[in-house]
Amino acid sequence: MSKIILFHGTPDEVVVPTFGCGEDRHDYGKGFYLTEKSELAKEWAVCRPNDKNGWVHKYELNTEGLKILDFQKENVLSWLAELMKHRDAADSKRYKMLAKKFIEKYGIDTSGYDVIRGWRANASYFYIAREFVRDNIDIEILEELLSLGGLGIQYCIKSELAYSNLKEVENELISVEYEEFNQKYNFRDVTARERMKDLVDSDANKVTNVFSTLFER
Repeated sequence: MSKIILFHGTPDEVVVPTFGCGEDRHDYGKGFYLTEKSELAKEWAVCRPNDKNGWVHKYELNTEGLKILDFQKENVLSWLAELMKHRDAADSKRYKMLAKKFIEKYGIDTSGYDVIRGWRANASYFYIAREFVRDNIDIEILEELLSLGGLGIQYCIKSELAYSNLKEVENELISVEYEEFNQKYNFRDVTARERMKDLVDSDANKVTNVFSTLFER
C-alpha cells in the first residue's frame, strides 16, 4: 500500500472530513485541504485575524487506487485555469470574457479525479493571477514566480473514495499558538510578495507573451 502523511490546519479542535462539503470558491473547489508540511499547517490554522489559537490534525491517506491530478506535472497555465474556475482574479468585463476562453483552452476536466495536488493560492499567489490577467506578467516567468511563495503544495480530497481512504491519526492532535504562527504566516506572505514584485519589475519579465496574446495562438 502507498500511504502518505498529511496535515490539516484549522481553528477547530474537532474536524470530520465529509464528502460534498467545503466551499466552491476555494482553489480547487469543494473538498478537504491538507499539506505535507506540519509547519505550514500550523500557519494555516491561525491565518485569520481573530487572535484565536488553532489546531493541526494529522492524517494518513492511502493513495492505492486513487486517481490523482498533480498540477506540478501539468502546464502552469492549467493551474491558473483551475483557479479561475473557482475564484475571480478581477471583476472587469474584459477579464470575465477572456477568463472563459482561457478556461476552455487550458482547463483540465477534474471531475474524474479523486485527489488534486498543486500550489496553494493564498494572497501572494493570487497577486500573480491578478497581475497575469492584467497583462503585466510574461508567461516565461510564471513558474519561477510560483516557486517564490514558499507555501509548498496542498492536497484537495475530492471523491467519496478518497475520503474513505483518509484516516486521522489518533493522539496526534497539535495545539497551535496564535501569535507565534500568525506572525510566521504574515511574514511568509509579505516576503513572498516582495520577491514576486522584484521579479515582476525585473528585466526578466519581458511582458511579451502575456495573458491576452494566448488567444492569438
